Amino acid sequence: MAGNSPNGAEGVVRLLAGHGVTHVFGLCGDTSLPLYDALARLDHGITHILCRDERSAAYMADGYARVTGRVGVCEGPSGGGATYILPGVAEANDSSVPMLAITSDIATTSRGRFALTELDQEALFRPVAKWNRSIPSGAALPRLVRQAFAEAAGGRPGAVHLGLPYDVQLQPVEEPELAPCAQGDRAPRHRAGPDPRMVRAAVELLATARAPVIVCGGGVVTSGAEAELGALARLLGAPVATSISGQGSIAEDDPLALGVVGSNGGTPETRAVVDQADLILFIGCRAGSVTTERWRHPRPDGPKIVHMDVDPGVIGTNYRADAAIIADARLGLAALVDALPNDRPAARWDGADRVARAKREKFARF
Repeated sequence: MAGNSPNGAEGVVRLLAGHGVTHVFGLCGDTSLPLYDALARLDHGITHILCRDERSAAYMADGYARVTGRVGVCEGPSGGGATYILPGVAEANDSSVPMLAITSDIATTSRGRFALTELDQEALFRPVAKWNRSIPSGAALPRLVRQAFAEAAGGRPGAVHLGLPYDVQLQPVEEPELAPCAQGDRAPRHRAGPDPRMVRAAVELLATARAPVIVCGGGVVTSGAEAELGALARLLGAPVATSISGQGSIAEDDPLALGVVGSNGGTPETRAVVDQADLILFIGCRAGSVTTERWRHPRPDGPKIVHMDVDPGVIGTNYRADAAIIADARLGLAALVDALPNDRPAARWDGADRVARAKREKFARF
C-alpha cells in the first residue's frame, strides 16, 4: 500500500458498503487473502456468509437477490473456485436476477507462466454473464466496480462478474474514487417510462379485446409492479397467467390468477385459456420456449400481441408485436391503467369465471 492510500482489497470492501451491500456469500482461497484481510479489519457493516463451496455461494446470492430485490454478491477464489461459481451465475443471468460474482485471481504478473490455478476468467464467464471484466489495476478498480453494479441492476437485471487479481488487491486506490454511490444496489436501478404513442396503440387493442389474457414473467416481480398489474387485470377482467419466474406477480388465490402456464407447470386447462384468448399481453416476459410450449401456445398466427418489456431486444423476437411498450413494468402498467376507459365491452368474457372453470376442471382431473 502506497502511503495512506487504501489498497485494492480495501477499495472493494468500501465500494460494496458504499453501494449498500449488507451480505456477501463466499469462501476463501489463497488468492483471496487480501480481500478477507480487508473484510476482517474494516468497519463496513457487511455480514459475510461462509459457504461450503462456490456453488452454494452463487445460489445463495441468487436467492437473496430474488427475495430482496437487491444485487446478490458472491465471491470465490481462482481456478476451480471460478468454475464452481459459474453455474449459479448462468442461472441468475438467464433468470434476470441481479448478481455480482467476484472471483479473485492470480497476479497479473504471473499470467502465462504456468501459475497454479491460472485460468482465463474473462473467457470463462463471457458466455454466461451479462457483463464481465478482469480488473487490470488498482486505478481502474473503482470505475469497474461501479460499472458492475450499474450493469447488474440496470435495464434488464442480470449477473455480472469481476475478476480480482492478487496484485491488484494490493495496489493503491485513490481515496476520492471510493465515495458512496447514491444509486446503491437496488434493482431496477433506473425506471424507464413508456412512449405515449405506444401506450395509445396498446390501449386501442386492449379496449376492444373480447378475451384478453395477461402473461407475466419475472419483470413484474423485479419491478415491484404487483399493484399496477392487479389494477389492470381488474379493469380488463383478464385472467393473469405467469411463467415460473413470474410467480408472485399476483396472489395465487386471486380470482383472476390462472397460475403457471407452459411446459414447466402448465396444464391442459390453463393452456385452453391461453388458446381461447384473442389478445395476449406479455409483461416482463421473453415468451421463450417454456412459457409458450415451444411457441405453440399462443400460436404465432393467433391472437393479437401486446408486448411490454424493459429490454427492446426481447420484443418481436418470438411473436410479432401489434403494440410494443419498452418500459419498466411498473411505469408501463400504470400508464395503461391511466389511459384505459373504465367501461368494458359488453361481449368481453368474465376472466374470473373462466379462471374458476379452468381450476375446477384441473382439480377434478387431479
